[in-house]
Amino acid sequence: MTFDHNDHYHPLLLRHLPAGAATALDVGCGTGLFARRLAARGVVVDAIDPSREVIETAPRAAGVRYARADVTAMDLPEAHYDFISCLASLHHVPFETVIRLRAALVPGGVLAVLGCYRESTAADYLTSLAAVPVNAAARLALSRRSSSPVKAPVRPPVMTLGEVREHTARLLPGARVRRLLFWRYLLVSRRP
Repeated sequence: MTFDHNDHYHPLLLRHLPAGAATALDVGCGTGLFARRLAARGVVVDAIDPSREVIETAPRAAGVRYARADVTAMDLPEAHYDFISCLASLHHVPFETVIRLRAALVPGGVLAVLGCYRESTAADYLTSLAAVPVNAAARLALSRRSSSPVKAPVRPPVMTLGEVREHTARLLPGARVRRLLFWRYLLVSRRP
């Protein structure tokens, strides 16, 4: 039985989809659930993941083009996407990858990162403590059988939330980073 923290935040991420968005890149798409949710809104999605297994088992859907790819090694088209998402995947690559992702956005395009951070401060541990009972209740109330036995690879985050904020301020001026429950943060950057 599963309750997926990343899936829980899909509605929050979708609120940052620009009006009239037609193209998106979903980095580290896993089995493609978020990519399919974007496609259901009429967006054509390039869904990439370095894991052959998750790409091969991802359910196919109109408007989603799956590809096995490493975002750090691929040529990203300049000013092409209206929306780029990274759900629990940015910590698998160098944080500086956000510069290339922002460059792949059209003017006014949005980069939305649902990220994981390493706990290091009292605020981190208090948030985690608050998340534990909510997580247990959500798992009980919302548990469901996983739609796919295949899961994307998991890697523990290295950067603290403070480091994420510091790097974001330097690399993506004007971007916002917000702590979320369930051991996540939301980074939103709009290309000028």
